[in-house]
Amino acid sequence: MTKIQLVTNTIINQGALPLYYNADETVTLEILRSLYKAGIRAVEYTSRGEAALSNFTKMVEVRNAEMPEMLLGIGTIKNVKQAEEYYKARADFFISPGFVAEVAAFLIPKDLLYSPGCMTPTEIIAAEAAGVTFIKLFPGNALGPGFMSAIKDVFPNLKFMPTGGVDTTKESIDSWFKAGVSAVGMGSKLVSKELMLAKDYTTIENETKKVLDIIQTLK
Repeated sequence: MTKIQLVTNTIINQGALPLYYNADETVTLEILRSLYKAGIRAVEYTSRGEAALSNFTKMVEVRNAEMPEMLLGIGTIKNVKQAEEYYKARADFFISPGFVAEVAAFLIPKDLLYSPGCMTPTEIIAAEAAGVTFIKLFPGNALGPGFMSAIKDVFPNLKFMPTGGVDTTKESIDSWFKAGVSAVGMGSKLVSKELMLAKDYTTIENETKKVLDIIQTLK
C-alpha cells in the first residue's frame, strides 16, 4: 500500500479529521494525547503561528515515542518553502487552504498526500489534473452539503472532505455524509479555544469520542 493510500484510508476510516493549533508546546502535546486516547489516528496541525514548526517537530518526536499509529498532517501550507520545511520535519500529509500547483508537484511524486482546499469545479479539475486524489472543500460553511451533492457525480475518482462550519451534531455530520463526502474536517467546533484555554483535555477526548461514535452510526 502506498503512503498516500494509507493516509487516505486512515482519514476515511475514522471519518473525521481534527485540526488545531496552539502556541504552547505543552498544550499542543496534551491535545494530541487526548485525541489519540479518543481513537484518532490522523490529525492536522495548522501552520498558523511562529511556534508551529517547532511544535510540530516535537509532536513527531512524541508520536514516535508514544503513539506510533498516529499520522501527523500539517495544514495551511501555502507555498513550496513551507512544504519543504514540514517535509524535513517528517509530516505524513499536507493540507492547503487553496490549490498550489508547485506544492502538488513537490509532494505527490514523494508519495505524500496533498489535500488542497477547493471551492469551484475549476479548482477541483486543476487539482485532479495535478494528481490530487483527496479534496478539501473549503470553506465548508460557505459551500454547504448542496454543493457536494451537485458535483459528486462529476468527480467519481476523488474523495472529498469539508472543513469549516461542520458542527459536532449528528444532523450536521449526517448532512455532509449523505451529500457524498468521505470525511469531515473539524477545527474549533471540536477543539475550541475555550477548551484549550481551560486545558480541559478530558472534555476534548470525550467530545471526540462522541463525534467518532456518531460517524460510526452513520456509516
